[in-house]
Amino acid sequence: MSQEKSAKKTTIYDLAELAGTSASAVSAVLNGTWKKRRISAKLAERITTLADEQGYAVNMQASLLRREKSKIIGMIVPKYDNRYFGSIVETFETMARERGLFPIITCTRRDPELEVEAARTMLSYQVEWLVSTGATDPDRISDLCAAANVGSLNLDLPGTKAPSIISDNFTGARELTRRIMLNSRARMGEARPLLFIGGRASDHNTSERIRGFRAAHADIGVLLDESHILASGYAPEKAEASLASLARTEGSLPNGMFVNSTISLEGVMRWIKRSGHYGEHSPVIGCFDWDPFAALLGDDIEMVRQDVPSMLDAVFLIIQNGAADRTLIEIPPIFRENFSP
Repeated sequence: MSQEKSAKKTTIYDLAELAGTSASAVSAVLNGTWKKRRISAKLAERITTLADEQGYAVNMQASLLRREKSKIIGMIVPKYDNRYFGSIVETFETMARERGLFPIITCTRRDPELEVEAARTMLSYQVEWLVSTGATDPDRISDLCAAANVGSLNLDLPGTKAPSIISDNFTGARELTRRIMLNSRARMGEARPLLFIGGRASDHNTSERIRGFRAAHADIGVLLDESHILASGYAPEKAEASLASLARTEGSLPNGMFVNSTISLEGVMRWIKRSGHYGEHSPVIGCFDWDPFAALLGDDIEMVRQDVPSMLDAVFLIIQNGAADRTLIEIPPIFRENFSP
């Protein structure tokens, strides 16, 4: 009898009984509609914890094993509104369809709870693989996938529980910083310390770019002012506010800037225009990101382009050959002279 009980599949009715609620409430939590039902966050958390403990996702996947594979591949992305993530989405869809897979993609707005909600929903649709792009907590998603016997990969930001494919942020930032400083020296006759702005220091990518930024200053023998590293977030408004605050404190800002993304670049250019801080002599700028419209702003902006096709080639190679444990693959970014038309 005990063996028969342990082999019994958990249902939403079992979860409802364990949680002390209704089956419909359990269903709403598991399909992500619980907020619309005005179910409390505390109850939702209890239900999701019980679902994990009872292996509910595993049972969902078990039914798939008795049928043909779904051919569905999922991806979560943090933003749609910049060229880099837009390129990832478009290239991912194309490459998935070329391989006979059906891609489903959702935007999670850098919200860790939305990421988990999206992952659970995709697992309920029986995806074969889930690609977490720029996720704030990729390991949590990898745990959910492992419980459901579904392959997972991390793209753009690394995790520790699944293969990760990212840009070589340190080497790229080191070279970008060097180029900005050389451009600055050509204009002003000497290499001067730069200002770093954008991103979050707690993110792997930003911390690696800051490390490359520091290394390039040391390479050229220029003393860096640590107060000029402004990793205050990605939003344009945060970049603008950070520059305004530093200008109020110091009066004069460096004539060269390393901008961590085109999202931050929007705020930087807005502040430069609104403040009139630099007068007719705009600063020399480098951006760890690429956008054709930003590239038209002038030769004073050096841009590095993350190699999305190569990153996704690595993703689909792992999917084709099976997971490569916890491999970290770093793809070199592309600089201006190597851009394709």
